[in-house]
Parts: sequence; C-alpha cells; structure tokens
Amino acid sequence: MVPSPTPSLLRSHALRAFAVAAILFACGPLSVLAQSPQVTVGGSTITGITQIFLGALGIDFFGGIPFAQPPVGNLRFAPPVLLDTPGNGTLDATQFGAPCVQFNVSGVSEDCLTLNIFRPSGTASNASLPVMLWIYGGGFLEGATSVYNASAIIAQSVIRGTPVVYVSLNYRVGPFGFPQGTEADTRNALNLGLKDQLVGLQWVQNHISAFGGDPGKVTIFGQSAGAISIADLYLNSGLENFVRGAIFESGSAGSLPLFNASRREVVWDKFVSDVPACTNATAGQTFSCMQSVDTASLLTAWEETSAFFPEPFLFAPVIDGPDGLVPDLPSKLIAAGKFSKIPFIAGTNLDEGTDFTPTFISTEEQVIEFFIISDQPFADPSPSFLQDVATLTQLYPDNPALGSPFGTGNETFGLSSQYKRAAAILGDASFQGTRRAWIQAASNAGVPTFGYYFTDQNAVTIPFTGVAHASEIAYVYGQTALTSPIPAVRLLSEAMVDYWISFAVSLTPNDGKGLSKTTWPQYQPGQQVLLQFDTGSFAPNATTPTFAIIPDDYRAQQIGFIMSVAGDFGE
Repeated sequence: MVPSPTPSLLRSHALRAFAVAAILFACGPLSVLAQSPQVTVGGSTITGITQIFLGALGIDFFGGIPFAQPPVGNLRFAPPVLLDTPGNGTLDATQFGAPCVQFNVSGVSEDCLTLNIFRPSGTASNASLPVMLWIYGGGFLEGATSVYNASAIIAQSVIRGTPVVYVSLNYRVGPFGFPQGTEADTRNALNLGLKDQLVGLQWVQNHISAFGGDPGKVTIFGQSAGAISIADLYLNSGLENFVRGAIFESGSAGSLPLFNASRREVVWDKFVSDVPACTNATAGQTFSCMQSVDTASLLTAWEETSAFFPEPFLFAPVIDGPDGLVPDLPSKLIAAGKFSKIPFIAGTNLDEGTDFTPTFISTEEQVIEFFIISDQPFADPSPSFLQDVATLTQLYPDNPALGSPFGTGNETFGLSSQYKRAAAILGDASFQGTRRAWIQAASNAGVPTFGYYFTDQNAVTIPFTGVAHASEIAYVYGQTALTSPIPAVRLLSEAMVDYWISFAVSLTPNDGKGLSKTTWPQYQPGQQVLLQFDTGSFAPNATTPTFAIIPDDYRAQQIGFIMSVAGDFGE
C-alpha cells in the first residue's frame, strides 16, 4: 500500500491557515487606551477594552464571552447548552478565551465555547449595525478565534460610512467536536462542532443588540472548514432563523467526503482503546468512561489514533439522519433544492489542492491510491468509484503544463509531474467542482449569489503550492492592505474588504460605497460568471481596481464529470 498523508502532513494545511491568521493578529497597528467599554447582558456587566487603530479610529473589543455551558464532565461529547448570560457580576472581556483542545497550540481548554466582538468605539446599543460573524477553518482539526484580528475590517467599515459589528466564535474540533461511531449516533452526539456554531448564533440573536448589532442583519462567513460548516448548516439547521447572508471562502458542502457515523466506528474504538483508563470499556458504552478521564489523556489518544490511520480527516461532519443537520449527501439535497435560500458569495483560490497533496507522489498508481484512501476510507471502494478514478486519470493526463499550480507550465519544482496532476484533480474534486455545483443550484433556485476566483500571484509564498488554499485570508481581513509593499496588492485587499462589507450591509457587493471598483455581476442561470481577484488586470499605477469578469467554465469537461458522479465521492 502506498503511504498516505501523515498526521503532520494533514495538519500542514491547517497550520498554513493558522499561520496566515496569526499574522493577521500580529500586524494590527493598535494602541490600547485606558477606556473600558461596558455592556450589560442579563445580570452581568461585560467589560472590554478600547484600542486605537492607525492612530485615529477607536475600536472596542470584548473577548472570551461564554455562549454555552463548559462542555466538560457529562457535557463532554454532548450537545452544547446555551448560556444565555455570563452570570452575575462583572465579566473581564479584555482577552480572547482559550482555544478548544487541539494539537500544537498552547493554552487549550475544553472550556472554550466563547465568542468575541469587535465594534466601532462608542457604538450605542440602539445602533442596529450589520453583523459579520466569522467561522474559522482548520480542517476540523484545529482553529481558534484569537488569531483573527478584525480591526482593519471595522476601520474600513467606518471609513466607507457603513459601520459593522464583527463576531467570531470558537467551536469544538477533532473527537471533542465530531465523535464518530454508532454510540455517538444513539446519544445524539454527532456533529457537535456544528451544533456549537448554532448555539453561538442563537446567543448572537439574543444579545448582539446590546453591543449595537442588529440580529436581523447577520452575515456569516468562513474559510475552509468554516465555509464547509456554513454550507452544512444550509442543509437542515434552520440557518435562515439566524443569518440573512453568507460568504463561503474555499469550501462547500461535500468538500470533504460524507458518510454515516458507523463508517468510522473503528476510529472511535481505536481512540477509546488509546485512553489507558478506558481500554477495557464495553463497546457501545464508552462515553461514561471517556467523560471521566482528564483532557491530556484524550489529547494523547487522539494523536495516537491519527498516527495509526491513513485517512486524512478522522473526526469531521457526518450524515446524521433525516432529523439531523446533514440528512443525506449534499449533492442529493442540493439537487432536490433542499437547502436554505439565503443569499451568498462563494469562491475559490486558483490552487486549492496543492496543500493537501503529498509531495512524494510520483506514479499514477500512487495518484489512484491517494484518492482511494482519501475518499473511500474504511471500506472497499465500489466498482463505480474505481471506474470514476480511472476516468479522472484520463481527463487529467500526466502533463505538468496542465497541473496545479496552474499556469506554471512544465515547471515541476523538483517534484514529480504526478504531484501537479494529483493536486489538480483534488482541487477540482473537493473545491472547484463543489463550489460550481453549489452556486449553480442556488442561482437556478432563484437565490441571489455572487462568485469569485482568487488568482493573484502575489499571494504565492511557496512556489510548488501556488495560489494556495487560505492565501486569500489576509486580503479579506485587510492586513494585506496594511502591510504589502506593492501598491496594487494593497488596493486588491482593500477592494476585497469593501466587497465583503458591502454584502454584509446590503446583501450585494455593489452598494456604491468605499472604493470605486468593478461592479460584481450576480451569478445567474444565463450569466454564470465570476469576478477574478487578480492585480494583473489593474492599469499601471492604478488607484481604482478593475477586475476581469470571467465565465465559470474553466476545465468544464473535467469538473462536469466530477459533478456528475458526486455521489460516488461522498459529496
């Protein structure tokens, strides 16, 4: 058997996004004032901190506000319980709360279900500002709100005359957020991380008005696992009761293969057996033991389990039945029109597959084995799936000029041409194809949608990964607008922030405020076009960003085939 992605390799994608996000927080040019803004929620006074951004704009920050009971003890591996108020007295909200339990991050805690709020300083409780709510990515392996600094978003919203409130929330990851197996199913313990997000959204509905936000004008946005989460919540969660708009960055329902929880029963059994105190726990009755052990033992067991299995994503969302959040394969539900009709923006980056593709791949056999392990774990692949993979190898020939990173010709960066081939297939199967299927189905159903394609070569940091997954985050958070030495790149970042804020404010990226820039056409059945975010379309010394509008037909034959067999890929 060909070696599969190691846990460290699989975590590299999440760590890349994490590293980009860390830059976001580190680069914010902030100074702290002695002022301590206060907001009353229920019986508690929440005390935050005011910061000065770029020496002029005041931004209030409230961090670590609990929105659910600590998921410990009997609430470990259980649905979240809304904590409607932080309690009596005063809550010190001047720091972010602890990240949820995960690898390679300090200060983690199971008591992590908290959220954070950025707003223009002095916002009145009756201001009724639009709200942008962020869901982080990290492959359902990791992620934390504390590395995302929304100061530039808030500042630009004020400068353009459309101030917003920003919220970010933590959700459980790994086995803490996504237990697997039939016992989790019978205990209503599936997709807990998604349920954390819903409870956080409920808290925002109940209390964001105290911070000056309008609960009727919430736009949820996220990247990678964050975008996948939002897309999953479109399927059967009643998301329309919590938000009025969404933005998907590099992720759709079906970006990860979906199965019933029983598919990974062996994973849960191995996880339990790697906890010394629970090694002899009776199968199907493991939760009571697993709820009683210390966090460190579970984290160690999780790492041992990840090292044992070749499948990339052991703990991730699953199909949880007719009354669940993900009742069936997304491709089936979307084709049947069974999804929330909430307006959205959806887009992808040029080279989505490179971060997930093992660099050791050097033969066609390894390409095939990689897809079998990734898409058909813990079961013999069906004849139809094997035929699908064979067809893919014909549609994506071993020609480096056609591979990803796209547009790099015959350059292989010291790797095999098969790496570029596998990266192209993976990027299209997991991101480009699912995005195209999603936006086409929604627009056909009359949902206002807008599509983008982020291709800016200035975002490349590692040549063999190209314009990789997560490379747009710093642009969207406005940090590229602050830190890039290239004027055109700063302008691109500012434009992207402008579009995002405009959509949150008015459900269109074209509210006419802020920068003068290209009108972003709506994606419609008779106009399937994308806005291409790339500085290559700018005039020399441009002060007004002009973007190309391109047809959404790149690799039409290949992606069309992928979309036609989505069910075989668990999409």
